[in-house]
This record gives sequence, C-alpha cells and structure tokens, in this order.
Amino acid sequence: MKRCFWVNLNNKLYVDYHDLEWGVPKYDDYELYELLILEIFQAGLSWETILNKRENFRAAFDNFNPQKVVDYDEDKINELMNNFGIIRNRRKIEAAINNTKIFLNIKKEYGSFANFIWSFTNNTVLYTDSRITHNELSDKISNILKKKGMKFVGRTIIYSYLQAIGVINSHEKECFKYAKN
Repeated sequence: MKRCFWVNLNNKLYVDYHDLEWGVPKYDDYELYELLILEIFQAGLSWETILNKRENFRAAFDNFNPQKVVDYDEDKINELMNNFGIIRNRRKIEAAINNTKIFLNIKKEYGSFANFIWSFTNNTVLYTDSRITHNELSDKISNILKKKGMKFVGRTIIYSYLQAIGVINSHEKECFKYAKN
C-alpha cells in the first residue's frame, strides 16, 4: 500500500496516524483542541517527535480537557517543566494555557470551535499539494487567531493544523488515502 512520502514506515504510531487520522475531517472540539495544543509544541520540531510523546502529553495535560488546562497556575507550569515525557519549553506551555482561554472564548462565541474553523471553507474540504507549507486560508486563520491573542499559531503551524484536522487534505495522489469526494 502506497502512503505519503513523509510517513516513517518503521514507526507504527506514525503509520496509524497517517492511515487513520491525518486529513480526516474532525468536528469534535476535544479532538480539535488536542491537535491545536500538540501543534503548538510541534513548532520547530518534527510531528513524529510529538506523536511519539502524545500519550505523555495526554497524561500531563489532563487528557486535553480545556476546562482544566485553562486553570493551570505557576505550580502546574513548574510540574510540566519537570515532566521529561513532554516538550519542556516554558513559552510553549504558557502558550498552551493562553490559547486554551481563547479556544474556549471562540467556542462560546461560535457554539463550538468546529463551527469557527469550518466556517472558513463553508464545511468543505480543500485539496492541496502536500509540498506547500501555507496558503491563503492558513494565513487568514493565523492572522485572526493572533489578533485574538493566540501564540505559536503562525501560518505554517496553522496550515499543518488544518491538514491534521481534515480541513485541508494533502494526501499525495499516489497515496491510498487520496480521494476527492
């Protein structure tokens, strides 16, 4: 079975992520939240690094429950900074907490974060070339999220996020997951 070029076939987690998650449209706010937070930590690193630590992140961040993360204080930040199972970058940890507040505000304003994020494409999946790192959509959403106060949401991170949550489908034409509906 042919897969996208970037999949490390020696890493079952990565193969499963590609085959079962990446590019699959997501509408559940908890899934959208988890991937948004993981993308923050991925900045400057490989997605495979984050994926390998995903279960550690889930445990460290209360199973990505935004209602809990929003209340993290300095003691919790220090606990996370001492957790060798995750990426221990204070700026990213603080951004995760900050972005959680904004995520919840967006959710309240739009009824769900899914309503917000899918409104940009009128609930339509966009198909793009897997080799690009941003487009007009990711630029636009990045700018809006930055204006709302989010951190670590540059156009490349948001493009990667949109791919992860299925707003953008970038599976290669040779990949068994490539299909325009």
